[in-house]
Amino acid sequence: MKNKSVFCFLAGLAFVVSGFVSCHSHSERRLSTLKIYNWGDYIDESVLDDFKAWYKEQTGEELRIVYQVFDINEIMLTKIARGKEDFDLVCPSDYIIERMMKKDLLLPIRRHFGDSTDYTRNIAPYITQELSKLDCRGRRTSDYAVPYMWGTTGLLYNPKFVAEEDVQSWACLWNPKYRGKILMKDSYRDVYGTCIIYANREGLARGEVSVDALMNDYSQATIDTVEVYMKAMKPLLAGWEADFGKEMMTKSKLYLNMTWSGDAEWAIQEAGAIGTELAYAIPEEGSTVWYDCWAIPKYAKNVKAASYFINYMCRPDIAIRNMEEIGYVSAVSSPEIMEYVQDSTLSACSDVSYFFGEAGKALKVRHTMYPDKRFMEKCAMERDFGDATEAVLDMWSNVKGDNLNPGILTFIFVCFGALLVLGIYSKYKRKRRQQSIRLLKSRRTKA
Repeated sequence: MKNKSVFCFLAGLAFVVSGFVSCHSHSERRLSTLKIYNWGDYIDESVLDDFKAWYKEQTGEELRIVYQVFDINEIMLTKIARGKEDFDLVCPSDYIIERMMKKDLLLPIRRHFGDSTDYTRNIAPYITQELSKLDCRGRRTSDYAVPYMWGTTGLLYNPKFVAEEDVQSWACLWNPKYRGKILMKDSYRDVYGTCIIYANREGLARGEVSVDALMNDYSQATIDTVEVYMKAMKPLLAGWEADFGKEMMTKSKLYLNMTWSGDAEWAIQEAGAIGTELAYAIPEEGSTVWYDCWAIPKYAKNVKAASYFINYMCRPDIAIRNMEEIGYVSAVSSPEIMEYVQDSTLSACSDVSYFFGEAGKALKVRHTMYPDKRFMEKCAMERDFGDATEAVLDMWSNVKGDNLNPGILTFIFVCFGALLVLGIYSKYKRKRRQQSIRLLKSRRTKA
C-alpha cells in the first residue's frame, strides 16, 4: 500500500508539473502572438509579414500574427464586450470608439517605441481634432485610438445611365426612373444620415440647420421621419449590400450605389481597366465623414506588439502600400502622402488645405479620396446613438423586414409549393416502394 501511495503521489505530481509547464508554454506563446481583428479587405496583407521582421529588428523578439476579419462594427464590438476574445488590436469606426470608451473597453496606447520613431505624429491634425468631439468621459480620444483610414459617404454612379446633375442631390435615390437599379449600403447609420439630410434639404439650403445637428438627432420624431423616407425608397431598390455593390457597379449591372468613398475609388479604378466609366459624387445637401481607428481592447494580452503595430501603420511608406491595395485613404498627412496622391492627369485643382495645411490649398487630387473643402464643410461625423440605438435598430428591422415585393413573395410561394409537392411525391414513391418490397417478400415466402 505504501509503495502504491508513493506511486500515486509521484503520478499526481507529474500531472501537475506537466500542466504547469503546458500552461506556462501557452502563456509564453500567447505573449509572442499579436491577434488583430480588422475589416475585410482593409490592409495589404504583405505588410503583416514585413511588420514581424521590423518588430524583431526593433525589439529582438519573434512574433506570430493571428489575423481575423469582420464586416460589421457591432459584431466586433459584441465579441470584445463579452471578453471571450483576447484580440490585441481592433479597427472600430468613430461612433463605436465612443461607445467602447463609455463602456471602458479600451486600453491607453503606449507610445514608447524604444529607439523607433513615433510615426503616430504623422496623423492629420484635422482628423485628431474631429475625433476629439467624441464623448469619451473626460478622456482624450487620441490616447485610446489612432486613426487608420477615413472617407466620406456618397454616390457611385454610371454616367452612361445617370445624369451628373441627378447625383448633385440625394433625390436620385427616390427617383422612379432608377427603379431596380439602386443599391444601398446595408448600414443603418449611413442610411439614417442620408434620409434625415434629404428630409431636411430645404432647411439646410436656408442655413436653418446643420448636417452635424441633423445626423446626431435621435429623437423619436426624427426616427419616425427616417422610417417614412426609408419606406418610400425601398420599392425602388435592387437590394442592400455590405461589400458586393462595387463589383455590381463595375459590371454595369446597376446604375447607382450609395457607398463609401474607398469602395467607390476601388470600383472606378477596376471599371476603368475594363473600359467602363464610373464616377463619385457627394450631394450638395451634405453627407457623412467617417474615421476608422486602431485601438487596443481591454482584454488584450500583447499591448506592446499592438502599440508597435499601430506605430508601424503610420509610417508613410506603409500607409501608401495600404492605400494602393485597398483604395481607401490613410489618415497620415505627411509630405510623402501629399506627393503620392497628386494626379497630373486631372484638369482641376481642389482645396484640401483642411487635410494637408497650406501646402494643400490647390492640389490635383481625386475627389473620391480628398473632397474639396467646400464639400467637407457640409459633411459631419455621426456619433453614438446611445440610448436611442435600440429604437433606431427596431425601425431599421421594421423597414427591411418587410422588404418583399409581390413578385418576390410569389416566387417564394411557388418554390414552397414546389417543395411541398416534391415532398408529397417522394413520400408517395417511398410508400409504393415499401409496398412492392413487402409484396415481393410475401411471394417468396409462399414459394
